[in-house]
Amino acid sequence: MTDIKSGPNPLFLRTDEIMQAIELLFFAYRDFTGEPDELLAEYGFGRAHHRVIHFVGRNPGITVSELLSILQITKQSLSRVLSQLVAEGFIKQTPGEIDRRQRLLELTEKGTELDEKLFNVQRQRIVKAYKESGAEAVAGFRSVLMNMMEESDRPRFTPKPKRPSSRR
Repeated sequence: MTDIKSGPNPLFLRTDEIMQAIELLFFAYRDFTGEPDELLAEYGFGRAHHRVIHFVGRNPGITVSELLSILQITKQSLSRVLSQLVAEGFIKQTPGEIDRRQRLLELTEKGTELDEKLFNVQRQRIVKAYKESGAEAVAGFRSVLMNMMEESDRPRFTPKPKRPSSRR
C-alpha cells in the first residue's frame, strides 16, 4: 500500500490509490461510528436508529415518505426502527394538517437529548480532523464526498446546511 505521508500522488486514479481510498473510508467509517455505536447500545439501539434520529432531528416535521427517500431502506425496516423509537418516547408522530394519512415525525425532548449526545461524540472527531487537516483539505474532502453521492442528493447541501443553534 502507498504511504499516505508521502503526499498526494499525481496519478491518483491508479488502482493502488483507489484501493487505499476505499480502505481509508472503511477505517474512517469504523472509527466515526464506533463511539456512537457504544452509546446506542446502552439504549438497545443500532445504527438504523441513529440515522432515523439524526434525520428527524435535522428535519422536524419530516414525513415517513421523505425519510424513506433519504434513508433508501424498505418500509418494513423503517417501521421496525420507528415503532421502537416512538414506543420508547424518542420520536413523536402527528398526522399531517392537509393529508391526515401522513405521519409527521419530530424528536421528543428525550430524542433531542440522545441526538445531542450522538452529535457531540461525532462532532469531536470531525472537529479534530478538520483542525489537523486545514481549510483547503476540508474543502477538498467536501468536494470528494459531494461527488461520491448521487447527483439527486447534492442539492441538500447547497447552500451549506445549518445545524440547530443548540448544537454550536
